[in-house]
Amino acid sequence: MVAQPWKRPELSDQPDLKKLNDELHDLRLDAGLPSARTIRDRVGKDAQDYWIVNHQAVLDTFQKPDLPPWGRLEAIVSALAEVARRNDVDGEVDRFKSLWKQVVRETVMQASVHPPADTAADCDGDAADLFEDLWKWSQDDKETSGQAAEGPPASAETPADADQATAQFNYAEESLKGLILNAAQALWHDKDALRVFLGVVRRSEGFVKMADAAEERRPANATFYGVKSREFEVDYSPARSELVTLHRVLDQHRLKQKWSFTDLEEQTGVSADAWIRWYTHDELPEREALVAFSHMARLTPEDHVLLLGLWDAARDASEVQIRSAALPSSISFDEAWTMRDPAASRLWALAGVGGDGMTAYGPDLARGTAPAFVVAGSARSGRSTALVNIARSLLAAGTRLVLATPRPSPLRELADRDGVMACFVEDNIGHKLDEVLSEASTEEPVAIVMDDAEILSECDAWRLLKNLLQHGFDEGTALVLGGDEGKLRGGYRWLSEAKKAHRGLLLSPQNPHAGDWIGIKTGDSIIGSPTAPGRGWLHLGDGRLLAVTVPH
Repeated sequence: MVAQPWKRPELSDQPDLKKLNDELHDLRLDAGLPSARTIRDRVGKDAQDYWIVNHQAVLDTFQKPDLPPWGRLEAIVSALAEVARRNDVDGEVDRFKSLWKQVVRETVMQASVHPPADTAADCDGDAADLFEDLWKWSQDDKETSGQAAEGPPASAETPADADQATAQFNYAEESLKGLILNAAQALWHDKDALRVFLGVVRRSEGFVKMADAAEERRPANATFYGVKSREFEVDYSPARSELVTLHRVLDQHRLKQKWSFTDLEEQTGVSADAWIRWYTHDELPEREALVAFSHMARLTPEDHVLLLGLWDAARDASEVQIRSAALPSSISFDEAWTMRDPAASRLWALAGVGGDGMTAYGPDLARGTAPAFVVAGSARSGRSTALVNIARSLLAAGTRLVLATPRPSPLRELADRDGVMACFVEDNIGHKLDEVLSEASTEEPVAIVMDDAEILSECDAWRLLKNLLQHGFDEGTALVLGGDEGKLRGGYRWLSEAKKAHRGLLLSPQNPHAGDWIGIKTGDSIIGSPTAPGRGWLHLGDGRLLAVTVPH
């Protein structure tokens, strides 16, 4: 099929909107006249795997005589500018944004030619009252439009009158949207003020009605009036990944029932404003609201269990982050050592302090699925400090140690301590390590504490280390290894055996698969945060991720 230009809307009475539309068609021409689906694919999908702009929305942007939402226009312009190989894509987006703002001003002026007398608002009045006045204004125009459309064709001019009334309503509604957008953009860099403004708007009854109206027109990709918005971005929730999944499943059932937000209020008894807030703010809905939703939507037992299971996961992820924020910024080893269980075995190692009661936590290397513990973290995350703490705690409990540090490490400072049998600083450790470990027994255990384990992945002692990880419980040996999460690889000769312990400590994890090393799946809520030395996530094989502070 040969690419062709699209039909342009009749905009002779709106010169600014016509200029914007003409520039958009010219940009598509420069990009090679891509189809609507090609543009949709170029823009891509969001975090919920929905198209950011569906192909019908693309066509509407080019062919309808309405001002498109800025978020949609921005995505389309950016995609076309890249295809057209414009030198300054950001500059092209800024140029269209200036054109878009000019259309907003034009729309507001045209819509305010005959405003109702009661729309004048006191500057000191409540913002929600002002929004209600604006909404009523648009509804009055809508009713006028309906009356004009329904009246008998008394003359040949009646259709034109109806078109004019409809246009007046479009102006009124678009001006209301434009006012909200402009205010939000003015507050863009002040997130707290932006949240306050949006909270005021969303508390108004008119906003719910607008959300429902927008939902009816765009059920597949709701804009800021209903669900999501690129213009109104706020900080992600700490349980971002879990909440996205919960909202996606909930929305699938809501769209299947064809329920608007007002319908949700009528069906569940929970206010439409609350439902909208949970969507737009990435907040965790109340559990009772989901139970009511499940009952009224007549979900199957499997779907009901899934929905509440997702809610539990999102709540747990959020609480983990809250507990992490409540941790002390620092704690000494001596103070943390007093928090341990006095009845702990000789192979219990201090990994960190956390929990509601500020308790010392760590693995018992004499128990579990493998005699190992992994400490993974990037540079400057506090990995070596964590290994030093573990080594000190094992020495304090009477366990003999072997240190392995192929690179300079703070562990080397413990080489002269009583109980340290050897300290290897080279890759070739096989023969000497075999001799040292031969002295181990279940009554007198020996633990290896290793830093930069990825360097020793192919060392000459790989068979010995693999045997230790498989039979260490019977031989009285154990291994604590630390490494860079980005460099550790499970395919190495012996390192993959360490994963079978299903426990470890992650320090400021950045890699989505970092949890594989400690036997637990890590969600987006703990991945990618700025490096915070001494803050970690501990898993002891029980399926629970615990936020801890590493002593120093």
